[in-house]
Parts: sequence; C-alpha cells; structure tokens
Amino acid sequence: MSKGGKSDQEDGEENMVAWLVGLNTLKIQPFKLPPLGPHDVRVGMKAVGICGSDVHFFKALRLADYVVKEPMVIGHECAGIIEETGSEVKDLVPGDRVALEPGIGCWRCDLCKEGRYNICPDMKFFGLPSSTISWFSCSSVHPAYLCFKLPDNVSLEEGALCEPLSVAVHACRRGNISPETNVLVMGAGSIGLVTLRAARAFGAPRIVTVDVDGNRLSVAKELGADGVVEVSTNMQDIPKEVETICNVMGAKVDVSFDCAGLSKTMSTALSVTRAGGKVCLVGLGHNEMTVPLTPAAAREVDVIGVFRYKNTWPLCIELLRSGKIDVKPLITHRFGFSQKEIEEAFETSAGGGNAIKVMFNL
Repeated sequence: MSKGGKSDQEDGEENMVAWLVGLNTLKIQPFKLPPLGPHDVRVGMKAVGICGSDVHFFKALRLADYVVKEPMVIGHECAGIIEETGSEVKDLVPGDRVALEPGIGCWRCDLCKEGRYNICPDMKFFGLPSSTISWFSCSSVHPAYLCFKLPDNVSLEEGALCEPLSVAVHACRRGNISPETNVLVMGAGSIGLVTLRAARAFGAPRIVTVDVDGNRLSVAKELGADGVVEVSTNMQDIPKEVETICNVMGAKVDVSFDCAGLSKTMSTALSVTRAGGKVCLVGLGHNEMTVPLTPAAAREVDVIGVFRYKNTWPLCIELLRSGKIDVKPLITHRFGFSQKEIEEAFETSAGGGNAIKVMFNL
C-alpha cells in the first residue's frame, strides 16, 4: 500500500488519454499508467494547456527534428491534485494542488551534473514523439521532485501556465534582463506575451512587441507593452521596419527575444539590436533560417539559444503568488475533456484568430 493509502486505480489500470493518431486526428483511447514508484506521485489532471508544439504535431506531424511516425500522446502544460504518493515521498500528500515540470533529466550526463538538465541528451519530455507519457489524460504518474505545491491564491489554471512562463523566465535569465535592459519581443503569441510579462517582472524599463497580427498587438498593449509595431511577412520590408521599431522604442534595443523563430523575425532582431547586445532565440518556427549573421557578428551581437527551462517553477509560482505576473488574461478559451471538445480545442488553437491560450479543464 502506498503512503497515500489504497489507490482507487491500481497500477496498470487503464487511464483515458488523448492520442495523436494521424494528421489533424486525435482520439481519446486507453493508456496504462506505469507503476507508482517509491519517489513518485499519482496526479489527477485538472488543468492542461495546449502549447504551440502540440499544434505543430497536430497539423504537421513534426516540429523541428521531432517527427511523428506512430501514434503518440501529447500535452505538457498542466496542474492537478495529488491522488496518491509513493512510500518515500515526504513533502506531498493526497489533496495537494501542484504544478508539474514535464522534463525528466537522466542525472548521469555532464550536462545534468552541471545543472543544465534542460539540454540533457537523454531527457524524457512529455508530449514528444519519443515519449509515451501525456498530460491530456485523467491521471499521470510523475516524480515527486518535479511536482510543485501551489499557494492557495494560485489557481490550477495558473499552475498549468507555469510551463510557458518557465520558458519566458529562462529566456530572461539567459538574456540577463534587468532595470537597465530595453527589450524587444518578436511575436505576440502566448510565448511572446508571457515573455513580455516576465521581462517586466525582471525590471525591463521599456518593452516593444512586434507581430503581423494587429489583434495580438492590441493584447500586448493591454498586457503592458510600451509600444507595438505591426509588420509584414515580406523580407524586403525589414530595413524600414527596423527604423520604425527604433523610433517606437525611443532608445537602443539591448536584448531582443525572437519568440517566433522565422527567418524574418530573426533577421529583424539581429538588425535592430544594438552593438554588443543580445538576441535570444526562443521560438522554433523554422528548422533552418537565412539571416544576416556576419553584420551582427561585426557588431558583436550575441546570439543566445533558449531551450525549455531549468529550475524555474519555484520562481514562477512566487511571481504568480505575489501578483508580479498575471497570466490569467492569456487564457482565451476553455474546453472539457471529451472527444468532441478536444477536436474543437485543437482546431481553435490552430486557427489563430483571437485564441491565445486554450485550456482544458478535466
């Protein structure tokens, strides 16, 4: 018997999970939970967000080098309630509300030992083709050390958004954002908007957001952007758009965050960032890009990769608890966990429009 008492769902019993079985095709089907280990917890899923990577897999069956070759389970933004704990778990009990970090490092490689477990080559990350674990499900088994208790004033939906917020916090750490850093955010999707909020919480005095969608720029303005610039998708427009961005910023751009990861957004960021500044590549829109790297190198503009996150959940939860960051306005649509609703939810998220963050309430 586990520390949490006898389970209502014995190890190996079937659990209902959303499977990606083909292009634009999701099916709720059974999935057997792994046994509960002594250092694990079983969590009842309550809030799960749709990430841009989930949409990429849904619409194209691939994202960067990750290719879907067989049915896979998706989902990695979640929070839930502890249902059962392993015998060695000391700091969590059934009934605790938790946010879950989805990446499990090997803790044997040099990168893990250095604390950079986010780039562990043997990382087990939920919601990838190599993973057989998903959080678009009723329950999940997860290591207790990756489950973070939520304060009473932080909702389960906010807890689920600790995952995209962690991307932004990690990006701000990589970019050394401070009260002396003027920030440009390329892209006003959910990651771009939460990066805007995180940069402000880190003290950035002036933030400008750029996007091709005027509606999303209106949201960015509501969320605190000091200025917004609507741009085209035409590479030839970059010189005049760089000039406009500089005018709207009213100062030099110290750090740019490319939250789209396209040739044009990266080229714009490299061109507009001041000599000696930083460009952080956060988005993974294109696997390969053509960018003006040589002129940027001649100005010693540092290009910094940002991949997932490390040791961010405690800070994210504190930023939410203290009110320094409010992620609630990012949630634009909510759905239940049924076959009909998961189909509607993914089409809504993939369709863009006014959808920013689509959330499942299980």
